[in-house]
Amino acid sequence: MLIWVGQVFSLLGTNISAFGVTVWAYQKTGSATALALITFFLVTPMLIVSPLAGALVDRLNRKLMMMISDLASGLVSVVLLALYLTGRLEIWHFYVSSVLIGIGQAFQWPAYSAAISTLVPKEQLGRANGLISLAETGTDIIAPILAAGMLGLLGLGGILMVDLATLALAIGSLLIVRIPQPQATQVGIASRGSLWKESAYGFIYILKRPGLLGLQTVFLLGNFFSAISYTLMAPMILARSANNELILGTVNSIGAIGGVVGGVLMSAWGGARRKIHGVLMGWGFSGVFGVLMGVGQTPLVWTAARFLGTLIGPVVNASNQSIWQARVAPDVQGRVFSTRRLIAWVSMPLATLVAGPLADYVMEPAMNEGGSLASVFGPIVGVGPGAGMALTIAVASIATAMIGFGGYLFPILRGVETRIPEDEIFLAGDIETASSD
Repeated sequence: MLIWVGQVFSLLGTNISAFGVTVWAYQKTGSATALALITFFLVTPMLIVSPLAGALVDRLNRKLMMMISDLASGLVSVVLLALYLTGRLEIWHFYVSSVLIGIGQAFQWPAYSAAISTLVPKEQLGRANGLISLAETGTDIIAPILAAGMLGLLGLGGILMVDLATLALAIGSLLIVRIPQPQATQVGIASRGSLWKESAYGFIYILKRPGLLGLQTVFLLGNFFSAISYTLMAPMILARSANNELILGTVNSIGAIGGVVGGVLMSAWGGARRKIHGVLMGWGFSGVFGVLMGVGQTPLVWTAARFLGTLIGPVVNASNQSIWQARVAPDVQGRVFSTRRLIAWVSMPLATLVAGPLADYVMEPAMNEGGSLASVFGPIVGVGPGAGMALTIAVASIATAMIGFGGYLFPILRGVETRIPEDEIFLAGDIETASSD
């Protein structure tokens, strides 16, 4: 709980900063491509470094890895703040800072995820992961509204100062909590070798287990199309509201209540007995709600779509996380989880690169008055600024829904929780095995 409280403050500062950067960058450039590139430079180095980071997380102290990641983010914010206060901040500075933050995140997430396995019994993993999702989505409620107000009062510099203060709280919570290292298991001992061999171990582990590979394939494909939708959501709303940052903030904040509801639901309930239903049904319905976001043309519809979409998010993520934490030996989770993220996220940089130019140079012109697609799709999504991005979101969301519901066609995926041989199951909640030093 102490770690969780620290992360709540850290996420609040991060979300305030991310919102401020989004509005600042779009107002400065007026380009969806510029926003997409920020995400690209964040995700790409994270994925490249992930296998190596996972091996180091399993070798070194996981608490230390989390703290170093937070410190790196803090140093980046200090540099950005100095550039802003001296009037030298440019859009490319955010590209460079995204690279550095992405590298730090490559260590943070596997260390945090693996640490949970040593602190929480197996039967409580669903609830614990629901609580984490609650932190991730709950901070979205007030962060956009705070950021929108702070931009007017304090500017981007004030937002970066808040981010630094919340990072300090997160590091402080880690300092006073003991996170035990996992005891060595047979599978962990067998996987030892050179750093490069251990970096590749996560791929070998997943490839030998078709059910887990199928699970990650769902996230690989789903993340590609949902990343297109998410990348275009903010610029679409800004374009269709005459750059009204308050509308964007309100849509995100009210919509994020759905994430809180989903997080509370998972933390109290723990999810279905078979977590795979939470994954596949969740992906399917998130696509359905994404279509609603695309065809909607008013803040009320955008808010409803955002609410329903974020409601599903904690169910999907907590269900998936619980499957992996219960099935992977604790002392190899750093490597396996890093590879997991690499497989699931590798399509996202491509999606962000595709989304911006596709919107700016193809879909937006085609959906203006008299455009090549306006007469066909105009009655569905409207015409004018933002209509091309709206149509792109709707089409990408249809593909997302097909991926989720289509997963039920594959027995090996439906049975991912029961088809793993018993001698390969390592109960992450076994305290004597998982949490002793």
